[in-house]
Amino acid sequence: MSALKKLAGQTAIYGLSSIVGRLLNYFLVPLHTRIFAPEVYGIVTEFYAYVVFLQVVLTYGMETAFFRYAESEKDWKKVYSTSLISLFATSALFVIILWFFVTPIAKSLNYSRHPEYIIWFAFILAIDAYTSIPFAKLRQQNKALRFAVIKLINIGSNILFNIFFLLLCPYLLKHHLGSWVHYVYKPKIGVGYVFIANLISSVLTLIMFTTDLGKIKMIFDFKLFKQMIKYALPLLVVGLAGSVNTVIDRILLKHLLPKGVNEMEQIGIYGANLKLAVLMTLFTQTFRYAAEPFFFSHAKETDSRKLYADVLKYFTIFGLLIFLGVMLFINVLKYFVDKHYFAGLNIVPILLIAYLMLGIIFNLSFWYKLTNRTQYGAYITVLGAVVTIGANFILIPFYGYTGAAWATFLAHLVMMIISYIYGQKYFYIKYDFKRIGMYFILAIILFVMSKYLPVKSLILSLLINAFFFSIFVAAVIYFENIQRFFIKKNMVHEN
Repeated sequence: MSALKKLAGQTAIYGLSSIVGRLLNYFLVPLHTRIFAPEVYGIVTEFYAYVVFLQVVLTYGMETAFFRYAESEKDWKKVYSTSLISLFATSALFVIILWFFVTPIAKSLNYSRHPEYIIWFAFILAIDAYTSIPFAKLRQQNKALRFAVIKLINIGSNILFNIFFLLLCPYLLKHHLGSWVHYVYKPKIGVGYVFIANLISSVLTLIMFTTDLGKIKMIFDFKLFKQMIKYALPLLVVGLAGSVNTVIDRILLKHLLPKGVNEMEQIGIYGANLKLAVLMTLFTQTFRYAAEPFFFSHAKETDSRKLYADVLKYFTIFGLLIFLGVMLFINVLKYFVDKHYFAGLNIVPILLIAYLMLGIIFNLSFWYKLTNRTQYGAYITVLGAVVTIGANFILIPFYGYTGAAWATFLAHLVMMIISYIYGQKYFYIKYDFKRIGMYFILAIILFVMSKYLPVKSLILSLLINAFFFSIFVAAVIYFENIQRFFIKKNMVHEN
């Protein structure tokens, strides 16, 4: 149980940077959706969809390879420097290529009038790819607090520069309160300031790592690199296919929606409502930060498989708590976006469950990393990508962005089932699916009861939903016998 407590503690600290930080970032959603019309916000949604793909390409599995070989190699500094030099070279090459081919790329994406967007994102992606290894080192060395501080500064600076460019500068310009504003702010850039703010925050993050980077002697071990890249390349395929499952819907919407529909407006509505499901993705992400080094470090222990089974159960419980927390109080949370985006609220429960399944997949499929069968991760994720693309092509023309949400759900469901089947074959773990299934059923029943509750009063419905939420919490406390920890703690204090 102490190992689980350690994992929970690490997840909590990583959550400080990711969940708290992203929650701060979350408050940019009402800012953006009130400043930009849905079709303009669609530009932000589309560009960040491409970013997900390119981040995977530019890191090409080296984060996980670093974890793997930092544990097995005697000289972890050699692993670190080899990873850094590799990512620096490929990131620099990426910037050079985009710089020379920016015009045809911008034209192909229908952004001929704004090729600067491409250049800005080239630098953002390159810097973020390079700093992924310093961040990975902090995780590998369990320096969660320093990790959290740097992440929070990154996110905080992004928010501040968004506010500066989108609120403060227009206000000062309108009221003639500062002649200097003309030198730093051009109204015609508009939504581009969202990207500029991101670029500035990425540069600040790189600066914060310069001291640590200067302390490492840069050595590139080609033999080690070949081993790492052999391990990492299947993970690149996994990452790319996983990106398809995550963001291809936002890209395909532009091309598959029926004629006469404002594509960018629909993408904007879809992207804004995705933000309402962000708590689940943040939970999964922060869990992954802590769980990846955790799973590797406990792999050799005799009770590791029982530990992994417990991790999946408690992960699912917390995920369902997030699902209920969002959906039972959606009538309040929906005001994070402007009313012009409310049409897409129906996709929120679909995406919440889909993203919860993605976290379950991470738990179920970690066996292939522990057994060096990373090619199976590629097979499973590619299968999910095929399902995602096929389902989007079938569903989007008929159901628009709702079809895109269901495509994500179906892909994750297929991947979850396949991951379990292959995992049990090569790395058997006795999961408590009876208890997990019970919690799933209870959560869905409470959600459906809330959805069809014949109450018009907002306050009364919130009180009833709070009661529903407490039922789920009480069930977890009872069946997991959590109360025993409090009883033991009280007995210790009394003695």
